[in-house]
Amino acid sequence: MKTPRTQIAGVIIQRLAEISPQRLANEVAAYLLHENRTDELDSLMRDVVAERASTGTVEVTAVSAHRLSETALKDIEAEVKLVYSRADQIIISSKTDANLLGGVRLEFPAAQLDLSLRAKLNELKTLIIYGKDAISG
Repeated sequence: MKTPRTQIAGVIIQRLAEISPQRLANEVAAYLLHENRTDELDSLMRDVVAERASTGTVEVTAVSAHRLSETALKDIEAEVKLVYSRADQIIISSKTDANLLGGVRLEFPAAQLDLSLRAKLNELKTLIIYGKDAISG
């Protein structure tokens, strides 16, 4: 019988406190190869991140057109605190995307918060075409 991904995620979180990240990565890779489950890696990592978020460690990827300043990172941390008010630790990974016009997109394990200029322009366009009710409801 196949071990549930959530159970594997729990073991990964436990092992993370015990061994180096490199060694853990090697162990996870070996396990997934042995069990012929390498196609589940992305889903498994989302499970790990989601489980860590439920215990207070929130990981978010901040995607922006340019490198983020310290001030921007602090603002992002404040936004994350609004979404995850019980977060004890917030880990922000930055990623650049030249396709973004401006602003930032925050990617969480199961959702994203789009604060990009394109999202704001689309919201304005919808407001102009369909009115206020189209955005709020």
